[in-house]
Amino acid sequence: MSIKQALISVSDKTGVLEFAQGLAAQGVKLLSTGGTAKMLRDAGLAVTEIGDYTGFPEMLDGRVKTLHPKVHGGILARRDLPEHLATIEAHGIPTIDLVCVNLYPFAATIAKAGVTLEDAIENIDIGGPAMVRSSAKNYAGVAIVTDPEDYAPLLAEMKANGGALQLATRFGLAKKAFTHTARYDSMIANWLTGLEEGAEAQPTEAAPVPAIFPAKLQLAFDRTEILRYGENAHQSAAFYRDTTPLPGSIAAYTQLQGKELSYNNIADSDAAWECVKAFDVPACVIIKHANPCGVAIDGTLLAAYEKAFKTDSTSAFGGIIAFNGEVGLDVVNAMNERKHFVEVLIAPSFTAEAQAALAAKQNLRVLVVPLGRELNKLELKRVGGGLLVQTADNFTAQASGLKVVTKVQPTAQQIQDLLFAERVAKFVKSNAIVFCGGGMTLGVGAGQMSRVDSTKIASIKAQNAGLALQGSVVASDAFFPFRDGLDVLAAAGAVAVIQPGGSMRDEEVIAAADEHGIAMVFTGARHFRH
Repeated sequence: MSIKQALISVSDKTGVLEFAQGLAAQGVKLLSTGGTAKMLRDAGLAVTEIGDYTGFPEMLDGRVKTLHPKVHGGILARRDLPEHLATIEAHGIPTIDLVCVNLYPFAATIAKAGVTLEDAIENIDIGGPAMVRSSAKNYAGVAIVTDPEDYAPLLAEMKANGGALQLATRFGLAKKAFTHTARYDSMIANWLTGLEEGAEAQPTEAAPVPAIFPAKLQLAFDRTEILRYGENAHQSAAFYRDTTPLPGSIAAYTQLQGKELSYNNIADSDAAWECVKAFDVPACVIIKHANPCGVAIDGTLLAAYEKAFKTDSTSAFGGIIAFNGEVGLDVVNAMNERKHFVEVLIAPSFTAEAQAALAAKQNLRVLVVPLGRELNKLELKRVGGGLLVQTADNFTAQASGLKVVTKVQPTAQQIQDLLFAERVAKFVKSNAIVFCGGGMTLGVGAGQMSRVDSTKIASIKAQNAGLALQGSVVASDAFFPFRDGLDVLAAAGAVAVIQPGGSMRDEEVIAAADEHGIAMVFTGARHFRH
């Protein structure tokens, strides 16, 4: 199918002049609208403005421009049906073979501070989506271009094929176009259905406040890769990124080397990265099966790594390691000296020397992820026939918000250790108990059905690693329902505890702490992680 006439009407004008020049150089007639037409004409291109083409001027403040039979007839006429071609010929409607359209910037508009409902409504495109959908429906005869990234490849294909685009190309463009309009409509629907009641009555007043949870939730993700398998070898899997992933999220990774990532690699890498981002000082997090098996902070990444590794060197084998700073050769050498087998290594950057040393480990997956501090707003979990959506657990305890509930007051150093422990416990599967001291985890108990079992396991883990718990502090992700867990950690040597509080037996647990001479603070916020 040769391209003889093209309609260009874009909001995002990135690269469109060069695209139009390339089309004109191949003998394509150009139609355009408003500002796009002016830009092309100013550049010396021969272009027919849409009002001159249809015989009707743009009207209603630009709301009506391309909604005309001479536009849509030229797009929608089937080239394989003589009666369609006879009809448009009888009405003096030439075919339009390529449509280049992108839509009003609704996303950019609603992202502005103070945007009003009227501002948002005026940035809902009507004619654009109609042309995109018409063109995509008739992909057999029309090429629809919505992405500036496609300009150069399309010009090259036309040049190589005497001005024609292959059917497979047009079909691919149509799929992209329908996705484009679907996401555009979804964005509008999510924003409008999420406004508080009464917003429609004051469209030009203060910015309406969007609700956290829209009544109708539309989601959009881009598949980035097909994975080898899912959690298990008999399951299929793929990785999808949010259309606008947070800069500091695991979805923004760049893989420097190693085998392709697996389903479990990505899940564990996310757990490691979210945990290590929580610290403002040099930190190392080692994850195994979605749980931290070693977390530490120190003055350098090397020191943090050495401390994290001590927590549970057995579980660290085959784990995921994340650092929140640039990894140097010293860290890589320390890993090699320990013969520490690692599945994935993550950091914001690696020195050239570190990369050279890591290159010898061809199977090691090395990821670079920008260290963004922006936090996720919502978390989603698929269940049978539905979707659970919640605000993300972005609560982190601060010293000023702690409530001391025991006779013994925690020391300044114990408070720092308690805050570190609470930060780690937030990323441990419930029920979670974490012994800490000196800026490192000493024993981690995760995922047990009872809190006392998690406490016992954490204590055993520390013993297995040869780490003394005398003088340690403990974080619990939720309240102690009975005093038995507190008795276990006291027997292990803990001297201070941080927990949310809120149990019917809080007084019993506090009394047990006083009995053991343990300091206890409440945060008021639990960290269940399922």
